[in-house]
Amino acid sequence: MNKYHSAGSGIALGDRRVLQSGRLRWLRSLAWMVGLFALVLLAIGPGMTMVRHILPTGTPQLAFLANVISGAIAVIVYALMVRLGEDRHPDELAIKVAPAQLTAGLTLGAAMFGTVMAILMTFNLYTVDWLGPAPAWRAGGHAIQAALIEETLVRAILFRLLWRAFGPVLAFSGSAAVFGVSHIFNPGATIVSVLCIALEAGIMLGALYALTGRLWVSIGVHAAWNFTQGYVFGAAVSGRDAGPALAHSIARPDASVLLTGGSFGPEASLPALLVCASIGIGTLWLAWKRHRLEIATGSISDGRMGSEAAPTVAAA
Repeated sequence: MNKYHSAGSGIALGDRRVLQSGRLRWLRSLAWMVGLFALVLLAIGPGMTMVRHILPTGTPQLAFLANVISGAIAVIVYALMVRLGEDRHPDELAIKVAPAQLTAGLTLGAAMFGTVMAILMTFNLYTVDWLGPAPAWRAGGHAIQAALIEETLVRAILFRLLWRAFGPVLAFSGSAAVFGVSHIFNPGATIVSVLCIALEAGIMLGALYALTGRLWVSIGVHAAWNFTQGYVFGAAVSGRDAGPALAHSIARPDASVLLTGGSFGPEASLPALLVCASIGIGTLWLAWKRHRLEIATGSISDGRMGSEAAPTVAAA
């Protein structure tokens, strides 16, 4: 058991092969981060082309399956590259705990967004028209795809390897900034929406990963939030229409965009920011209490960040 990770107690940062201790590990971590990010991202396109060739997506059910497979491709490629490049099993994707942690994440994500909408409706900031039963294939497929791909890219790669290189502070701030900016070209996006995405999902989902050492809770929260937003309430998801839904929700045109999120959707609203910040701060506090945000002493003082200086994840 190495001093940087205790099984089941926090993030496995990696300390072998490309991430082994020694000179310039911080630089090797950054190079590996960029390369791994590019490899996973590049695998998704050809993978989806192959899936669509083998599995025509003419029906909602097949389109749903294609979206799920594309998300799974990202996870599988990541796991294979970690095994090859870091000489370790990807503990962050441990199958044994996946059912329980996914269930917890799905429950939390749905409850969080339900709370956001309850606040928006209570203060008459949104109008919600209930439409009745609707097929969930499109919204479900997009929610699962986004959760698998984005959590792999942003949390497993950017967040983890920034932590490996520089520690938790830059891991949280850097990955959150990238996650927020990645939504800047979405329909209806504003500086406020980018900041909300960064502060809400970027910090909160990173905190859940740090606390559990697994991606499953973060994946579950991400998928359930998007699904509840787009399918249950029929609101815009990061500025986009999620397809058929049980309801149709729109922001009151006379209400402040800061309160409602405007055309970008409720995730850019003040209530969403408050709800996510509360969960994120609570999760960070719990991770801190369990010593999962610690950094080994002397990490930068020797002038060779990463030589014997990696962030530690202590046992609970």
